[in-house]
Amino acid sequence: MKTRGIQAWAIAVLLVAGMGSAAAPARGPLHVSTRNPRYFTDGSGRAILLTGSHTWSSLQDYAYARQPSPPRLDYAAYLAFLRRHHHNFFRLWVWESAFNPNAKQSTTYFDPMPYARPGPGVALDGNPRFDLARFNPAYFARMRRRIVAARDRGIYVSVMLFNGFSIEGKGNDGGDPWQGHPLNAANNVNGVEGGGSRGVHTLSNPAVTALQEAYVRKVIDTVNDLDNVLYEITNEDTASPAEIAWQFYMIRFIKRYEAAKPWQHPVGMTVPWPGGDDEVLLASSADWISPRAALPTADGRKVILNDTDHSYFWIGLRQDGAARQRAWVWENFARGNQCLFMDPYLDPSHDPGRNRPVGSQPDAYWDTLRDSLGATRRVGERMDLVAMSPHAELASTTFCLANPGREYLVYLPEGGRATVDLTAAHGKLRAEWLHPTDGARVRGEPAAGGGQRVFTAPFTGDAVLHVWSKP
Repeated sequence: MKTRGIQAWAIAVLLVAGMGSAAAPARGPLHVSTRNPRYFTDGSGRAILLTGSHTWSSLQDYAYARQPSPPRLDYAAYLAFLRRHHHNFFRLWVWESAFNPNAKQSTTYFDPMPYARPGPGVALDGNPRFDLARFNPAYFARMRRRIVAARDRGIYVSVMLFNGFSIEGKGNDGGDPWQGHPLNAANNVNGVEGGGSRGVHTLSNPAVTALQEAYVRKVIDTVNDLDNVLYEITNEDTASPAEIAWQFYMIRFIKRYEAAKPWQHPVGMTVPWPGGDDEVLLASSADWISPRAALPTADGRKVILNDTDHSYFWIGLRQDGAARQRAWVWENFARGNQCLFMDPYLDPSHDPGRNRPVGSQPDAYWDTLRDSLGATRRVGERMDLVAMSPHAELASTTFCLANPGREYLVYLPEGGRATVDLTAAHGKLRAEWLHPTDGARVRGEPAAGGGQRVFTAPFTGDAVLHVWSKP
């Protein structure tokens, strides 16, 4: 959809009955709610809405050989940035390759890596070769340290295990990351050849699969006792049947291995690229998915974390502008989804025109999107979200999340007014309008249940209407 300049887009949230209270502390790892499988819960009975910004250096440092590189991540500042925008989730990015020659940003180097590099011999990046039988303690110590720090700030972390962009360039601009991969025979002392970009993320070589299983076990052993962990198999592998079968296998492997552990954590699958099909995600045994569709409707088959990284590429985001970005977030919320932003954060040159940070300050252009994500979380925490499901038929706009008779959320794509079917509700209802970015609230006029009702925003621009029954 195209941006409509400064045309008002409004959101209406109609809450009938319990508004909820501030979020309680986590009560163990997340699991899919049996009451409403569109959402996770932590054992408290509440639905836990996940939303946030994630960036490429959340685990490993990276640098460009010729172009300006992002500053080394100040992790404490990054967590504070997430908290400032009311985010509670990010993806812990992993890069499997030590370096990627000839990428459009120039040769890129990544550190630390999961394997020790004692040699003998020199790898293709000029450093000692990897020993695939020896893990690098510093890598796993950093992983745990960062997840613990996030936990202490109420933030959930999805641990990415593999990365499709670490085995192939994905086109002429992507370089040749296989040159830096530890499973490239030129880079390890173990005589292991992973099979290149078309072999390493498949089940074709049992020796390679065994190494990958050992790595996954090491990750799980490192973080299993932490309650803010989720897993993601890989970022944007191709849609080949062999790679999809490998992802399905890895999902099952994690679930089997964690079954004997004290805690079990959600496992996710993100859409393959290029050529990904969301039906493949739904057919998997993953607990959560990130689809290709920009606006799916959550039907309870999977928890949907709709990530701009896969469904709304940055070029479209930037062209469409802040109003459309904000509308995308709230449309998805009204469809029962949870949204994530692939945030360039402080990277000055990952893609020309994508990001314009100033020193240690992220590009403020993206703040509307960041804040809108946080606003959905704050609204969700005031609702009995675990009882909500999409009900397009209950609102003139078709964007409606509802527990019919008790609670409704209605999105107004044209702004101004919306008709909501309150036939199932009874008595007088309180009303409150909120700004969808900063959450500022304005008291609205009371409304009566028992029929069709029209709500009109008291201010121009995007809005959220909060209505609930009197106790």
